Amino acid sequence: MSLESREALTDNTHLQRGIGVVAPFDFALDRELWRWVPDHVSLHVTRTPHNQAEVSLELARIVSGRETLVGAVRSFTAVAPEVVAYACTSGSFIEGGLGEREMCRVMTRAASIPSVTTSGALLEALDNLGVHRVALVTPYTTSVTHALEKYLAEAGVTVTGCAYMGLTRDIWKVSYRKTMHMARIAVDDAADAVFISCTNLATYDVIAQLETELGIPVLSANQVTMWSALSRLDTKALGPCQALIDPAARTRLLPLELRNGERYRNSGRGVARHESY
Repeated sequence: MSLESREALTDNTHLQRGIGVVAPFDFALDRELWRWVPDHVSLHVTRTPHNQAEVSLELARIVSGRETLVGAVRSFTAVAPEVVAYACTSGSFIEGGLGEREMCRVMTRAASIPSVTTSGALLEALDNLGVHRVALVTPYTTSVTHALEKYLAEAGVTVTGCAYMGLTRDIWKVSYRKTMHMARIAVDDAADAVFISCTNLATYDVIAQLETELGIPVLSANQVTMWSALSRLDTKALGPCQALIDPAARTRLLPLELRNGERYRNSGRGVARHESY
C-alpha cells in the first residue's frame, strides 16, 4: 500500500456524515436502523426520558412533547449531524399532520438542521410510489391504530384493511413470522401497498419476501425513516430488493389480477382484524 493510500485511510474522519436519531426510551432496534445506512454515514441515537406508561395515546404524546424534543436534539448537537430523524410512528402521528409538521419545526429550530419524522416519511414514501390506498399492520391497541388511520385519511390516503396486535409493551420481541402473518391478513385486493407501523417492530428481512408474495410495495416504519433522512443527505438508503429503495425491485410487482397462488385476503374492504400476540 502506498503512503498516500495509508494516509487516506487514517485521515478519513472528514468523510463521515451524521444523522441524529431521536428514539423513544424503549426503542430496542438500533441495529436494524444501521442496516439501511451506508458505511460513510453514522447514526447518533438518543432516547427520550424513561416513562412508566405503556404504549398508548398518552405515551405517544409524552415522547413527542416540545421539551422532550428540544432536549433530545440538543444532546447530539456537539457531534454535528446534518439531519434529525424522529424515529417513532405513533409519536409523530398522534397530533395529525399539523402536529407532525410542528414537531419538525421544533427540532429544526433546536438544531438548525433539517428534520424528518417517521409519519412524515411515510407520506413521502407513499407519494414517491404513487400510492393512495394502503393496508396497515400495527402492533398497537385499537385506539392507537385508529389514530394512525385518521392521520392517513387526513392526508388523503385510504386504509383498505388493517391487522393489529393490541400490544402495550415489548413490541421489539415480535417475531418475523408473526409480522408476516399479520400482513397477509391485512392486505385485500384494494391495497396498493402495505405499511408495517412502529419503529420497535423488526421488519428489514421480511420486506422483500412479502413484496414478492403479495405483489405490492411493503413499507415499514424504520425503512421510511432512514430512507427519508438519507435523502436529505442526497444519499441512497441500502435495501436490496425493497421497492421503495431499489427501482429494479418494482419490476417484480405484478398487477393484482396477474398474481399467482393463494392470496390471503380479507372478506371485505377496510376490515380491521385483531389478533392477540
